[in-house]
Amino acid sequence: MIALIVSHFVLAACAGPLVRRLGRLAFVVLALPPAAATVWAATRWAGAADGKAVTWSWEWIGTYDVSVALRLDALAELMVLLAAGVGMLVLLYCASYFSDDTPQLAAFAGNLLAFAGAMLALVLADDLITLYVFWELTTVFSYLLIGHTSTRKQNRRSALQALTVTTLGGLAMLVGFLILGQAAGTYQISAIVADPPEPTLAVSTAVVLVLCGALSKSAIWPFSLWLPNAMAAPTPVSAYLHAAAMVKAGVYLVARLAPGFADIPVWRPVVLVLGGATMLLGGWRALRLNDLKLVLAYGTVSQLGFLTVLAGAGNRDAALAAAAMILAHALFKAALFLVVGIVDHAAGTRDLRALSGLGRTMPFLCAVAVLSAASMAAVPPLLGFAAKEAAFEAMLSGGTADRWALAALVAGSVLTVAYTLRFVWGAFARKAGVADTPAHRVGVALVAPPAVLALAGLVLGPGVGWTDRLFAAYADVFPAPAHAYHLALWHGFGTVLLLSALAWAGGAVLFAGRGTVTRVSRRIAWPTADSVFGHLLLGLERLALQVTGFVQRGSLSGYLAITMVVMLTGQLAVLFTDRPWEGAVAPRVWDTPLQGAVAVLTCAAALSCLTVSRRMKAVVLAGLTGYGTALLFVVQGAPDLALTQFCVETVSMIVFVLVLRRMPVRFEESIGTWRRLVRIPVALGAAATVGVAVWAAGAARIAEPAGAAMVEEVAHHGLKDVVATILVDLRAWDTMGESAVLAAAAIGVTSLIYLHRRGETSVNRDELRGDETAWSLSGRRLSGLPQGDDTAPERSWLAAGSTLAPEHRSVVFEVVGRLLFHPILVLSLYLLFCAENMPGGGFVAGLVAGLALITRYLAGGRFELAEAAPLQPGLFTGLGLFVSTGVALGGLLEGTVLHAWTYYGHLPVFGDYHLSSSVLFDFGVYLLVLGVVLDIVRALGAKIDRQIERAAGALAPAPDTGSGGPNR
Repeated sequence: MIALIVSHFVLAACAGPLVRRLGRLAFVVLALPPAAATVWAATRWAGAADGKAVTWSWEWIGTYDVSVALRLDALAELMVLLAAGVGMLVLLYCASYFSDDTPQLAAFAGNLLAFAGAMLALVLADDLITLYVFWELTTVFSYLLIGHTSTRKQNRRSALQALTVTTLGGLAMLVGFLILGQAAGTYQISAIVADPPEPTLAVSTAVVLVLCGALSKSAIWPFSLWLPNAMAAPTPVSAYLHAAAMVKAGVYLVARLAPGFADIPVWRPVVLVLGGATMLLGGWRALRLNDLKLVLAYGTVSQLGFLTVLAGAGNRDAALAAAAMILAHALFKAALFLVVGIVDHAAGTRDLRALSGLGRTMPFLCAVAVLSAASMAAVPPLLGFAAKEAAFEAMLSGGTADRWALAALVAGSVLTVAYTLRFVWGAFARKAGVADTPAHRVGVALVAPPAVLALAGLVLGPGVGWTDRLFAAYADVFPAPAHAYHLALWHGFGTVLLLSALAWAGGAVLFAGRGTVTRVSRRIAWPTADSVFGHLLLGLERLALQVTGFVQRGSLSGYLAITMVVMLTGQLAVLFTDRPWEGAVAPRVWDTPLQGAVAVLTCAAALSCLTVSRRMKAVVLAGLTGYGTALLFVVQGAPDLALTQFCVETVSMIVFVLVLRRMPVRFEESIGTWRRLVRIPVALGAAATVGVAVWAAGAARIAEPAGAAMVEEVAHHGLKDVVATILVDLRAWDTMGESAVLAAAAIGVTSLIYLHRRGETSVNRDELRGDETAWSLSGRRLSGLPQGDDTAPERSWLAAGSTLAPEHRSVVFEVVGRLLFHPILVLSLYLLFCAENMPGGGFVAGLVAGLALITRYLAGGRFELAEAAPLQPGLFTGLGLFVSTGVALGGLLEGTVLHAWTYYGHLPVFGDYHLSSSVLFDFGVYLLVLGVVLDIVRALGAKIDRQIERAAGALAPAPDTGSGGPNR
């Protein structure tokens, strides 16, 4: 099972090269994984029909009993056959539907196959968290597929709407899954359904949240607005996602959980009422539309309501009917969508008012459409008839609520027959007053996929008994009724057949009076859900603008004050509610007097910041507070923290200085008396609250400190540095997450500075007019001082020394920068590799290496930095993330992510050595931090230098390289 799923994603990743080499015929190759999944599922039919299940699992998060678990039972067998079988036919259809020059064909092909893989994993998942992961993957891929033609506003809007609705439902469902998993003590779906938790308030709430996710996925009212708009997607997407796959996910989840939760009081009212309402509303809306694809879209919404009622009814016969109807609906609706694509492809329009005579022009396609439509209208001997007979019988044999639901289903079936007749008439009939629509011939390969689906519906009508054992294996999970229903094409004359005849007759009457029905429907039409959604979004946007305008006024001090007030309010509420100081150990002033002295000096530096008017002095004083904090770490005996704090503070001060070049020398914001009176108590209150919270947290400890155990564990592995081991081994997950956040933050911030492309910072000296750079430009010349070569060093100590004005060069700084650059790099490597036993680590080592590059930049400017680091920062950042992630995934060879291993060896000269995965992981952190520092220095240093040079006219105009050249 897992191999089939992985093969989908692997081949999807190869879609680009395949499409470039084979063109549209690449879809034939991409159809191989779904074909293999179809064959594999077909070979498991007998076992699933006998009630046997095929399982596979891999422990993912053992602490919470979360596994990547897969399970093929009767219901999953049906869904796998649909997801894989229909997916295979749709991919083959694409090979004829598209042309080789279709824009973004490779991306479309890869996304479609990846969606098929996600859908396959979803229906096989036997773990709630695993199911949610693939649930959201189908959402993401559907977003990409619906918005495939991204140049059209309608596609972008429809894709975003589908993503918004289904993602919000998915988030609600995730909360429900977490509650169910905690209540049941396991996240395994089969175990939860077999032994559901007690129906407490929490469980009932969880069920409602899960239903929100399922109903939003299957476009059940009030979440049905996204599906008709999703018809902006290419026709193969509609045939697959919106007929056989994605929209069936919600129905599948309802059917999967119904055996365990249908008896909970909130289940049936939600499912029966919303499902019945959706069937009626969708069918009624389909009667007044003229776009064939939209007629099918609203018909799909109606049929999904029908399926939801059956899947959630909670009895054995309804579950049997639901399985049969899921199969029938996938066959006839996918075929009809493919037919619409062919009509649009051949005639150039989908407007039923403009189409005429296609039944004579394309008789074979018309026959395929009639077969599929007859199944949708439940006409014998098609599969749709057998499935609807089973549905009516199941609801007729139920209680009062089921009888009311049956009335809605019969009314919905009347509407189904009416819009089915309207579809066939609109697409293929010859209309009075309308000239026959010209249409070109289509190949057999294009018509074959819908023909196969239509013939399957025809064959499985009389042969529906073949599916009875499989569907009964799922339905028998429910309590057995006195007289169990069995699928068959003919059950004789009776009430159920009378109801079917009533649906046919009523639908024919509505179709005969279609003009009147259309006028009445439009006259009494409510505001569309899409219009309501648009107005809600517009109102939300306006509210956001109002709130943004009120809160974000461009004052950093105001933002800080708001943040501190919110934090202060929350902390005070918790403190006064819990009163953690009661019974807590009183805080000590200090452990040693030296701590007090350092703290006093640090506070003095912080208070001095309030009295200065120059930005540079404020930066220096703020830096002193950071160095004071580092000294406190030293006094406390934490050299790792102290070393990191010193390096971070040094880099931060340099970055501040680089930024200050583009800012006024003095603070320009005037602070009135009343503002100062407000800010002082807020600042003091926030500081006091944080101090009390830290003391309360430390005093609340009741367990033994973990330090001794960690020291023992680290020593057991022959190591000494506990802090470094925690970062790269015991809590490596945290380090991975923090590394990714650091990279994203650095890239985001520096991208704001690179207004155009990030690669636009030129390091070509030929662009300079003369040799003046930002390091040789000044607002005014100093009189009385030597100029030019009088002060120049006798030799150049820097690689880019020629770009510096002689009067701005410092021989001492150049010599020091030249001599210390390589030793600092060696020191960074030493700090990297000694971290197991001495203070150091990848983070601080990367900062030290970054300081070496900063030294070169400060000594010689942006050209010197380019000589010292000719590679792009993104290379270091990306390579660091790749190495860290690769080491983490390499642990899978031993059974779990981030599993640590150590290799021992012997070298002739150096003697014994050992190499551990934690060192390689730390090396990735080293490269990432180095890349981040280099990116910041280039953005805030070299980029600003270039801006200064451009403003001073020191840059030569960029040559015209055309639109495809680099943006210099």
